[in-house]
Amino acid sequence: MNNVKLIVSDLDGTLLNSNHELPDDFWEVEQQLRDKNIIFAIATGRQFYNIIKVFDKIKDKALFLAENGTYGFYNGKEIFANPLPKEKAFEFIKIGRKIANAYPILCGKNAAYVENSDERFLNEVQKYYSKLEIVSDLTQVEDEILKVTFCDFQDVPTNSYLYFKEFSNEFKVAISGKVWLDITGFFANKGVAIETIQKKLNIAFDETMVFGDFLNDYEMMQTAKYSFAMKNAHPDIVAISKYQTKFDNNNNGVTETIKEFLL
Repeated sequence: MNNVKLIVSDLDGTLLNSNHELPDDFWEVEQQLRDKNIIFAIATGRQFYNIIKVFDKIKDKALFLAENGTYGFYNGKEIFANPLPKEKAFEFIKIGRKIANAYPILCGKNAAYVENSDERFLNEVQKYYSKLEIVSDLTQVEDEILKVTFCDFQDVPTNSYLYFKEFSNEFKVAISGKVWLDITGFFANKGVAIETIQKKLNIAFDETMVFGDFLNDYEMMQTAKYSFAMKNAHPDIVAISKYQTKFDNNNNGVTETIKEFLL
C-alpha cells in the first residue's frame, strides 16, 4: 500500500467515535500523511460548515466532500457542486410533511433550513448542521439546494424511505444513519465525488484508500483498491469492501489502520 496518494474517510461511525470525537492521535497522523504528500479527505453527509468546525486547524488546506458528495472544497476553495433541482426538492418537502415522526431539512449551499422547532429534532439536527435557519416555509427558500434530508425518529427503512423509494430511478435515495434519509441527484454521491477528485488530481483507483461504515458509503467503497469497512460497519458495506478494520470507530479504527499499513 506504499503507493497510496489519497485517503478518504467517512465521519460518523467511522473516523469519529460515538461521542462525535476525533481519535486522540488524529492530528499527529494527519500531519504524518501530509509530510508524505498523502491527501486525507473527509466524505460525509454532514454540512460543510459543520465539517470545517471540526477541522478548523486544516480548513484552508484539506479536502472536504460534504452533503454526501454534492459539494467539494479543497485548499480553501469550492471545486464542485452537484445541486438538486429546486422544483424536485420542494416536491420532496411537500411529501415529507405528511410523514409521521419525520422532519424535513433543506440543505442549501449557504445554510440548512428547517420549518419545525421541535426541541428533540433541533437537538439532533444541530449535531450535523452548524449553520441552521428556522423558516416558515421551506418551499420559499432562496438558495442552491444540495440535498433534502429527513430526520426520522420512527424507523427510516419502514417509514420515510417507503415514501421516496419510487424516486430511486431518478434520484439517489440513501439511508445514511439510524434516523437519517438523504435525497440527492442520481449522480450525486460520495463515489461520484471521489471519482471527480481522482480525475482532477490525477490519482488512480489503485492509489486510493477509503473507510466507511453505512449505506451512504456504498458507492464510495467501489472507488478504491484499498476499501476498508469499519469493524462496526453495516453488513452490506462489509460485503462490498476488500478489507475490514481490526478496530471499530470507538477504538480508533481509521487511524490505527493507517498507522499499520502506511506509517
